[in-house]
Amino acid sequence: MGETRERAEHCLALKVMRLTKPTFGVSSFPVTPCLDLLNQDAMTRGPASDTEELEDLQLGKLLILPQAFGTIYLGETFSSYICVHNDSTENTRNINVKADLQTGTQRIGLVAGQNQTSLSPGETLDHVIHHEVKELGTHILVCDVTYSTQNSDKMNFRKFFKFQVMKPLDVKTKFYNAESDQVFLEAQVQNITMGSINLERVSLEPSSVYTVKPLNVDCDENENTGVLSSGNSLQSQDSWQYLFCLSPRADLMNDKALKSLTSIGKLDIVWRTAYCDRGRLQTSQLQRSPPVNRELALTVISAPAMALRRKPVSICIRITNNSDRTLELDQCLETDPKGKVYWVGKTNVNLGLLEPGGSLKIWVEAVLQETGLHFLSGVKLQDSLLSRVYEFPDLLQIFVVEEEDLLHFLEDNYTS
Repeated sequence: MGETRERAEHCLALKVMRLTKPTFGVSSFPVTPCLDLLNQDAMTRGPASDTEELEDLQLGKLLILPQAFGTIYLGETFSSYICVHNDSTENTRNINVKADLQTGTQRIGLVAGQNQTSLSPGETLDHVIHHEVKELGTHILVCDVTYSTQNSDKMNFRKFFKFQVMKPLDVKTKFYNAESDQVFLEAQVQNITMGSINLERVSLEPSSVYTVKPLNVDCDENENTGVLSSGNSLQSQDSWQYLFCLSPRADLMNDKALKSLTSIGKLDIVWRTAYCDRGRLQTSQLQRSPPVNRELALTVISAPAMALRRKPVSICIRITNNSDRTLELDQCLETDPKGKVYWVGKTNVNLGLLEPGGSLKIWVEAVLQETGLHFLSGVKLQDSLLSRVYEFPDLLQIFVVEEEDLLHFLEDNYTS
């Protein structure tokens, strides 16, 4: 609480207090070897400041109102109570109270100047202000009071209340560009305050060309049991990881301009402190580095995520010519040197000419010889015109099991 009184010059006193949740007070009291109040659970029976009435404990007696502006975090709503009190014996007239918030870049009006005809001795003029803090750094609450005395003297005084706005969360992002024009965003949210924070919502607002799917939450059960995060409470210096998949809108799937787009969207974070004070942060537009276009791109259109051992697996692949010249392509399927993967059918096929910007689909079949997770490789394309070879390692992943019943169980419970 800030208080200013100048009895020698002014009839009015200005008081300013930040409106926030009270804190728990910690009182000290004497402890003797023969009567240890803590060992007798005195704190559960009475207030620490009144040991003679231990049976009359009231939780409110241990709460302390804010004595200063304290710590204010970016995204919180700054609320304050402004009181002008006439503590003199004279009537005052034409009272004008004005309050502005000065930040590093702007001056924001919170209380517009207004006149009140009079304020008798002992009366008060109150204002409650609210402002969502959107800038870091030093903020100054400027309060200006103008009034007239009984002698028609116009009086004025101005007071300043300075406080700091701190950053509550640190957000780090990484982007992963897929061949299918999908973009994966990994976001790390770290609590850099001195207390705990509850994350109510961490969502991604995509740009107009993308749709987003969070990979953190089980949407069917509406529970926070995701791939990279679980729960919503963050202790000081702890972090949560969040993963989002952005896909191009259906009407823009074949738009070549997608490769050059860098604006992805904004992260929107809603959080609460331990005392349930609400805050909200929204990042600026997240920018990714545009992917490097390969002359020849391979995209898996359809393939099973799981398969049986020694059973043929069909895979549909789209080949896209991103270069500015015509390619004459030959397909070559190389057998795994370790003998874990065998290709079925012709392994060397002439695919013909592929114009710039054009695409074609091919079907291949593979037989996987061992159980477990397999990274399928061995697909090569050769441009006969320039004798240039294009290799595509780790084309896709397939999980292989031995028993058909196990395969059906996994497909029913772990695939969408």
